[in-house]
Amino acid sequence: MTENLKNVAPVEEFDWAAYAEGDPYSKENREQLTESYDNTLSKISDKEVVTGIVSSMNKREVVVNIGYKSDGVVSMNEFRYNPDLKIGDEVEVYIESQEDKKGQLILSHKKARASRSWDRVNAALENNEIIKGYIKCRTKGGMIVDVFGIEAFLPGSQIDVKPIRDYDLFVDKTMEFKVVKINPEYKNVVVSHKALIEEELEQQKKEIISKLEKGQVLEGVVKNITSYGVFVDLGGVDGLVHITDLSWGRIQHPEEVVKLDDKINVVILDFDNEKKRIALGLKQLTPHPWDALSETLKVGDIIKGKVVVIADYGAFLEIAPGVEGLIHVSEMSWTQHLHSAQDFMTVGEEVDAIILTLDRDDRKMSLGVKQLKPDPWESIEVKYPVGSTHTATVRNFTNFGAFVEIEEGVEGLIHISDLSWTKKIKHPSEVTELAAPIQVQVLDIDKENRRLSLGHKQLEENPWDVFETIFTVGSIHEGTIVELLDKGAVISLPYGVEGFATPKHLVKEDNSQAQVEEKMQFKVIEFNKDAKRIIVSHSRIHEDITGEDSRRKGKRGGKKEGGNETQVAIPAMEKTTLGDIGELAALKEKLDNQKVEAFKKEAAKSAEAEAKEEVVAEEKTIATKGKSKKEESNAVENEAAETEMNDEAEEVKEEGSSKE
Repeated sequence: MTENLKNVAPVEEFDWAAYAEGDPYSKENREQLTESYDNTLSKISDKEVVTGIVSSMNKREVVVNIGYKSDGVVSMNEFRYNPDLKIGDEVEVYIESQEDKKGQLILSHKKARASRSWDRVNAALENNEIIKGYIKCRTKGGMIVDVFGIEAFLPGSQIDVKPIRDYDLFVDKTMEFKVVKINPEYKNVVVSHKALIEEELEQQKKEIISKLEKGQVLEGVVKNITSYGVFVDLGGVDGLVHITDLSWGRIQHPEEVVKLDDKINVVILDFDNEKKRIALGLKQLTPHPWDALSETLKVGDIIKGKVVVIADYGAFLEIAPGVEGLIHVSEMSWTQHLHSAQDFMTVGEEVDAIILTLDRDDRKMSLGVKQLKPDPWESIEVKYPVGSTHTATVRNFTNFGAFVEIEEGVEGLIHISDLSWTKKIKHPSEVTELAAPIQVQVLDIDKENRRLSLGHKQLEENPWDVFETIFTVGSIHEGTIVELLDKGAVISLPYGVEGFATPKHLVKEDNSQAQVEEKMQFKVIEFNKDAKRIIVSHSRIHEDITGEDSRRKGKRGGKKEGGNETQVAIPAMEKTTLGDIGELAALKEKLDNQKVEAFKKEAAKSAEAEAKEEVVAEEKTIATKGKSKKEESNAVENEAAETEMNDEAEEVKEEGSSKE
């Protein structure tokens, strides 16, 4: 042993000082070893994204080996989007610092994802890729989803194809999405989970529709209910059951038959491959109620039913669920004045009706209600004979009269000419009003056409028999102008009668025209009892007065001339003696006879001229009027001559008496 030690050569340049301190390596050896070790490690730098391997993990942390001299620790919160993370998975991390104060490598998975997130999001949109995202929380109108470290928006309508009632059920869940919209300006990303489901459903629809057949019965789930029908999910494809195909009877809303999420059997009525629409039926799975209708039911039978629908033209009566009949409005009452069905019935009311027609093939039935009551026209002549008086109700107005109803089903017409004896009625509303009672007299009956001719004025005696004695031609009455027309004016005369005056007969004495509501005297120039027409004139009154003044002036002028002649004759008479009394008496008698004869002739001429003037004055022209004035002037002159003769005779008589 000792010999062996003696043969060992000493180590040159041995560092006994380092050995004494416990370091077995020399300085050179240490540098070589350090260099060799450093070559085995990855070269990294701060602010860099590298790929590492999960070496271990717990509920709080994930240890990642990036090939550096020490491992990095990342919070488990940064991996919430990936619940399937396990040891050995490769992950990207961002090197925040190679060593902290404790010599720990600081890594961040969130920042690594964010540094490349926009590139990945844009690539996912362009390539229509399916990506995973973590639903962080709920927000207004949808959800917030973590996608590649970016907060994206998931609208509520894009979560599922079915309406979502509770959004909170999806919080903290990782789901697959498609990027549907990116707004680079506002850094907004919109994702959709519904798009993935629709793609799957579209494939399912094609497969299901390709296997559909009309009349096929399928089971489905009520997916949605609207006012017009029900949408049923047939296992990936939806079909519509219209409200009319839910029940044989009438329903107001589909909820009366089905509820949401109900499982029901439906029959395929029709489908469209191109539009992918499927029409379904529910009532078709049950027998039609018409098939179960009693065979003994026939026309003329009285049945009871419930009013289910009312329209302007009639009401539908439900005899049994799914069996209805129509009561037309004309079959509700014997009246010919058509009303609305609402005036006779209300929805839900139970009524009796008689079957008028029954068509089992077309499944139609017409009903009547009025037939349950006797027809009032069967005994119309007995109940309402001609000349009888009744109280009726005004139902309608026309330009030619008023329709009135004596009782239900018995109506008649009062012609406008039968409303008043005295007034000229232009519209029935001047005499009565709608729904007002009115006394009528039956004038005529047309049983075949169900018409009554009625009168109102016939309840009073014809006043024109009396008017004929009051409004004689030439009589003067006070009247009021009530209406001015193009061809004249309507004059209100005493006793409620009306007259008519043409414009030329409305000229006043000062040549002005009479106006409405003006009261003045009128002279009757024509009375027609049959036509019930009275023609009056105001102008004729002052024209007659003017003529009378002319006659009076003529009379005064005659007296003056006669007096002058007498004065001339008196001197000659003064020479007469008492023996000439007999001659004077004879002269007086002769003058008296001449006077009487002249007066008779003149009176006859004057009466004839005046009568002729009054009758034809309205039709005469201005030339005729001038001729009348000339005749009148001649009459005045003749009367003046007669007056002169009478005055002369009186003077002679007085002279003779004075001489005696």
